[in-house]
Amino acid sequence: MMNTTAVIQAAAVCHCYGATQILTDIELAIPAGVTVGLIGPDGVGKSTLLSLIAGARKLQQGQLTVLQEDVRSSRARTRLYHRIAYMPQGLGKNLYPTLSVYENVEFFADLFGLSKHIRKPRIMQLLQATGLAVFADRPAAKLSGGMKQKLGLCCALIHDPDCLILDEPTTGIDPLSRRQFWQLIARIKAQQPAMTVVVATAYMEEAAVFDWLIAMHDGRILTQCSPAELLQQTQSEHLEQAFVRLLPDHADYQPFVLTPREHDSAATVAIEARHLTMKFGDFTAVKDVNLTVYKGEIFGFLGSNGCGKTTTMKMLTGLLQASAGEAFLFGAPAEKSSVAMRKRVGYMTQQFSLFGELTVTQNLALHGRLFGLHGAELKARINTMAEQFALGEVLDELPDSLPLGERQRLSLAVAMIHQPELLILDEPTSGVDPIARDIFWRIMMQLAREQQVTIFISTHFMNEAERCDRISLMHAGEVLVSDTPAAITASKQADSLDDAFVAYLQDAIAAQQRTTGATEPSQAAELEVSTRPTSNTAKQPLIFSWQRLWSYLRRESIELIRDPIRLVMATLGSVILMAVLGYGLNMDIEDLSFAVLDQDQTSLSRDYVASLSGSRYFDERPPLSSYTELDARMRSGELSLALEIPAGFARDLHRGQGVEIGAWIDGSLPMRGENVQGYVQGIHAHWLQEQARLQGLDGLQGLAQIESRFRYNPDVKSLPAMMPAVIPLLLLMFPAILTSLAVVREKELGSMLNFYVTPTSKLEFLLGKQLPYVAIGMLNFVILMVLAVYLFDVPITGSLTALTLASLLYVIIATTFGLIMSAFVKSQIAALFGTTLATILPAAQFSGLITPVPSLEGGARWLGEVFPTTYHIIVTRGVFSKGLSLADAGSALWPLAVSIPILLGIGVWLLNKQER
Repeated sequence: MMNTTAVIQAAAVCHCYGATQILTDIELAIPAGVTVGLIGPDGVGKSTLLSLIAGARKLQQGQLTVLQEDVRSSRARTRLYHRIAYMPQGLGKNLYPTLSVYENVEFFADLFGLSKHIRKPRIMQLLQATGLAVFADRPAAKLSGGMKQKLGLCCALIHDPDCLILDEPTTGIDPLSRRQFWQLIARIKAQQPAMTVVVATAYMEEAAVFDWLIAMHDGRILTQCSPAELLQQTQSEHLEQAFVRLLPDHADYQPFVLTPREHDSAATVAIEARHLTMKFGDFTAVKDVNLTVYKGEIFGFLGSNGCGKTTTMKMLTGLLQASAGEAFLFGAPAEKSSVAMRKRVGYMTQQFSLFGELTVTQNLALHGRLFGLHGAELKARINTMAEQFALGEVLDELPDSLPLGERQRLSLAVAMIHQPELLILDEPTSGVDPIARDIFWRIMMQLAREQQVTIFISTHFMNEAERCDRISLMHAGEVLVSDTPAAITASKQADSLDDAFVAYLQDAIAAQQRTTGATEPSQAAELEVSTRPTSNTAKQPLIFSWQRLWSYLRRESIELIRDPIRLVMATLGSVILMAVLGYGLNMDIEDLSFAVLDQDQTSLSRDYVASLSGSRYFDERPPLSSYTELDARMRSGELSLALEIPAGFARDLHRGQGVEIGAWIDGSLPMRGENVQGYVQGIHAHWLQEQARLQGLDGLQGLAQIESRFRYNPDVKSLPAMMPAVIPLLLLMFPAILTSLAVVREKELGSMLNFYVTPTSKLEFLLGKQLPYVAIGMLNFVILMVLAVYLFDVPITGSLTALTLASLLYVIIATTFGLIMSAFVKSQIAALFGTTLATILPAAQFSGLITPVPSLEGGARWLGEVFPTTYHIIVTRGVFSKGLSLADAGSALWPLAVSIPILLGIGVWLLNKQER
């Protein structure tokens, strides 16, 4: 039975991704006004549960109500979106990199319908409270990790929600920013005690201060209670130990025991960095790094995401050439390291980078062969790795089917397959549960102490850093200090390594401010949230809002303008293809090369040859002297036509005897060959008529003749016919591709979640994404028209108004095609290829570009009749060549107009407001 006093309540909630069960029988009831923490390793279902609560993901099974609204009802979710705020996992995942700090928050204010007199004061209040007011004009892409999370929080709080959902908001940011973030949350919570905060976190020290904890493992809830009750139930001293004792297999768990490293004054230097610097353009990622790591040492590299840890690691291994400074591996320059030197190094990347299509054994074998292991030696190493890293039972499994902890052990085994002396690990335990982390560390301790393997490891977990022999603290590309964890803690007289790191960060920031003359942004500004904007339209859900439509339209336009590559391709791409197709589709066949094998050599034979050479269709080449030369020159492609005039040609013709002239035609290109044949026969017939007239035989011509006249395109040139058909192709392809990419790009970046968890309707979202590209399409139309008229000299003879109106309708249809295509794909590459094929193929084959639609049969005829390009080609050809008026174009305009609401309706129907 559902608890009517709970803010969030779930009963028998289950969720699957394909055949994989993510959530199983979730039961919970969260009261109002508490801060709730979801704890557990990656992959246990925390993010899935939070996305279900936020309404971003569709509920598959069970019951779930949030703020007394049933999330299965679309109307209930529309009301709910105004009362909840959701920050997804990942630094700045809900932000737009090219927008400034202020523009990001303003975008969310528009989505939630804040009026002008409320919006600006509210935005500045939030920015001042988070210390971001001085960075209001800075692009989000140039913010640090901590600042991105503060900005994300501002965007989430803009509409004053009753429930705040945070998915690992502090993962990957430095300890100082982490503390400032939670201080801000505490101030907000103190001013609005009724607000419920639900947080998923990877840091147990954060969870210790929450009001309520929900421990999850393998898609199930292990327990729900306060931190104090959890410690008491499990008789534990700290939360990590308590969580371990909740796990089903905790009975076999052995706590990690640190084995101190024996000091060796004569230890060999394994890694050395001297004034190492790395710049990417004007941005300095790593600045003047100096450090030394000794053989057999476990050296920790600490810092937030984006501080330069991974870049430094790549320079130390020779994978990235430093802008300045030197890096040495075992005394040799890292950038010039030989293959033999690289075999002494093993590298485990931050993200799982093995081949999912290969089994565990096959991955080990592949990497072993890459390092020169074969036969019995390779087999022995695979067996050793399987035993050492406890992989024996999963050797025939695919990596994707393994738990995260086993995948990490597999990555370490692959890095160790060739027995390296140096092991570089980039955040190897991120997201794994405490048991898997301790198993991983026992393996590393064994490698370092027993096999004297040097381990260089990056992490942002302080409890892991305390296990290292020495550590370096890094911030903004600079190493702040390098020493043992105990010495660093003592140097700041701190209670913990975390406190010491915060102290070093504060000193570094203060020193930077003294150098630049900047003042520290205030973190003490109060955020007034107690006075709720009762007149705010955000509390009154609307079916359609012009403000929300405008917010997406404005944001898409700003991003397009600030992305010069995309903007140039959007405007010049059609120009380039217009030039290529305009010249490439020219089907006029002129200046065909021909030569003559004249065995008669009379004035009449020369007159016959002159009839061809005088035509614009043929270009005479040096005469032929033999059949061998004829064959050779035609085989080489020099000649398209070879004429053979037999001996006695003039004599036999005067006697009235039959004469045969040989015409050898290159038939390798059938269409050109047929045209050559037609040209020769026509010129031949004209020459015979002329000879008959000269001999007074006009009476033989007949009493009646047909004189052909071409009403349109009198010169029968292909360009005036093809150019009006090229314009519809380009107006269909480019706007459709650009619109499709615009939507799919949001899926790839993760910002699509903003559409899922805000009141934005499907129609508002689609129109907001579409309209900027309609404008781009019409700009392309103007450019293509100018090129057609002035570059290709194809005049307009009809109504420009009719053509402009048809093109506007057509561009709207093209962009709607892009919206429809975006519903089927999730990557920009797939959107690019899919949209291109779905538009250009039917437009070229079934729309009358080459073959008239009435000449098609069956399904091709039906497709040609309904495809919009057919009607736009009718208008463009009519306006360019036939003098078509606006009234005459009506029969082609109305099918285009009718197509728009039909296609847009299909796009709205296909677009999902929730993830599946």
